[in-house]
Amino acid sequence: MDVPKDRKYSSDHEWVKANGNNAYVGITDFAQSSLGDIVFVELPEPGKSYAAGNAIGTLESVKAVSDVFTPISGKVLDINKELLNDPGLINRLPYESWIVLVEIENPQDLNVLLSSRDYEQLLQKER
Repeated sequence: MDVPKDRKYSSDHEWVKANGNNAYVGITDFAQSSLGDIVFVELPEPGKSYAAGNAIGTLESVKAVSDVFTPISGKVLDINKELLNDPGLINRLPYESWIVLVEIENPQDLNVLLSSRDYEQLLQKER
């Protein structure tokens, strides 16, 4: 499975790609593969703030409905509106199909996330 080195990862299989005070959040290749074909997304309202670990939306697949958690605290600046019309983008391009753009409230949140190497080791244990 592909694990880009330019981002951080949660043990819940979300990725974070930070850029200054903002960060894109999405789900990993492993997560989308585990869910199966994603057919519906529920995204948060821009402007709303969330604490790290809180659910920010849901993904519905042919197998199940799963919450998406934010690995970092912050305010939602934008949502990926393309996913509303084509939720399967997450399956096809999990690392390009961000779910939310967050203004980082606490940069220390990034320090507790996994590096790509650590995330790959987690995947080895879960397979």
